[in-house]
Amino acid sequence: MTYRIQRSATPDTIVFALSGEMDAEHVAGLQEFLANERDGRIALDLKDVTLVDRAAMRFLASVEAAGIRLVNCPEYVRSWIAAERPLQQAEEREPRS
Repeated sequence: MTYRIQRSATPDTIVFALSGEMDAEHVAGLQEFLANERDGRIALDLKDVTLVDRAAMRFLASVEAAGIRLVNCPEYVRSWIAAERPLQQAEEREPRS
């Protein structure tokens, strides 16, 4: 499974261009990159993403909710995020035992 992250910066935005298949393992790597970015707005360019699994989709939904922009997001990913958002919110409200 091939997956790449390419970082670029403009004067006002840091862009991570993602390509390939994105799964839970790749999410962990991307989280490390994002944790190192302290300044500026961040955008994830998903133009060349070919497939995402549920863990990746949930990650993308959470970072978007936190203010990171998703650009060139495939329609199936956008639809999946929209469908899962109410489920994620319900899970977050449930008391943990």
